[in-house]
Amino acid sequence: MVDRSLASLIIATSGGGTMRSERPKSIHLLCGRPMMAYVLEALGAVGVDSGVVITGPSGDWVSKRMLEDPVPFDLTFVEQRFDRGSADAALVGLSGFDDFLDEGDLLVIPADVPLVEVADLERLLEVHRSSGAACTALTVATQPGDALVIERDRHGRVRGLVDPESVPFLEIGPNDESVVGIYCVSRGLLAPAARRAPLVGPQGRQDLHSVIAVLAESGHPVTTALVERTRSLQPVDTRRELAEAEAALRRRTNLRWLDRGVTMIDPDRTYIDATVELGIDVTLFPGTILQGRTTIGDGCEIGPDTRLDRCQVGKGSVVEKTMARLAHFGEHCRIGPFAVVEPGSDLPDGTITGPFYASRAEG
Repeated sequence: MVDRSLASLIIATSGGGTMRSERPKSIHLLCGRPMMAYVLEALGAVGVDSGVVITGPSGDWVSKRMLEDPVPFDLTFVEQRFDRGSADAALVGLSGFDDFLDEGDLLVIPADVPLVEVADLERLLEVHRSSGAACTALTVATQPGDALVIERDRHGRVRGLVDPESVPFLEIGPNDESVVGIYCVSRGLLAPAARRAPLVGPQGRQDLHSVIAVLAESGHPVTTALVERTRSLQPVDTRRELAEAEAALRRRTNLRWLDRGVTMIDPDRTYIDATVELGIDVTLFPGTILQGRTTIGDGCEIGPDTRLDRCQVGKGSVVEKTMARLAHFGEHCRIGPFAVVEPGSDLPDGTITGPFYASRAEG
C-alpha cells in the first residue's frame, strides 16, 4: 500500500433547523463537547494531518466554538455563503488549503456523524489505497428505504448511484450496497469532478455523491469499502437522535473509565462528560454527574446524587449529595451531604463541611 498524505474536508454547512435551534448543528454538545469534535478526533486517529471545515452562514459561531476544543491536526474554516449543495461545498473547502498540491488523498466526511468508528475509516483508507482507486465510497448493505444504491455494470465495476424509488421494478439483492456520505478521493481529481456534477433542482444544487458517476464515466476506477451497518454511521439530525447519540457516547465513556480502574456502582446512572479526568481508585456512586473540565483525584468517592461542573477535587476526598460549579476542593476533604459550593470557592485540604453546607466564594 502506497504511503500518501491524508487531508480531510469536513462538511458542516447545516444550520440548526432540524434541531429547532439557532445553533448550527455541528456544535450541539454531546457529553460536553461539540458534535464535530468527535469526528475530528476519529480523523486524527487515522492519520489526517490537515483539514478544512466548510461551514454555512454561521461560520464564525462554529469556528469560535471549535477552537475552544483541542484539535488533533491543523484546521482551517471556510464559509459556503450560499447553499449550492455538497459538491459545491467541497470546492469551497479545497480553497482553504494553503498549498495547491494534487498529491495525496482526501477524506470527505459530514460533521454530523459523532459516533463514527475509527475502524470504519481505517477500512475505507485500506481499500482505497490498496486498490489504487480514484474514489472509494464507504458503504453498507442496502436495506429498504435507502435512497442511494451503488450501480454496477455487468462486470461488477461501479458506474454510479441509483435511487430505487426513481427506478420502477428495481430489485434490491443481498449484494447491493448503499453509500453513507463518507468518501476517500484522490486529491487532484476531486475539484474537476465536483465541477462536473450535474445541477439538481430549481436552485441548481450539486451533490457530492455525483462525483462517483463523473469519475467512473471518465474512466477512473471507483470502488467501495463495505462495512457493517451500525448506529455509528447514522447522521444526527434531530434532538431525539442527539439524545440517542449522547447515550451511546456516555456508554463508551463509562466503559473506558471502568477499564482504567474506576468503580461505578451503577454505570447506567453515572454521567461523565468526555472532558472529565479521573484518577485511580475513584468510586462513583449512582446519580453522579461530572461535567466540563472536572478533575477527580486518586481515591476519591463521589456521590450519590452529586453534580460537579468544572471542579477540581483533591485526592482522597469524599463528596456526597453535593452541587458545585467552578470550585476547588483540597485533598482529603469530606463535603456534604446536601452541600452547595458556589463558583470560585476554594476549600483547603482536610475540610469537613458537615450536612447542609453552603459556601461563599471569597471576594
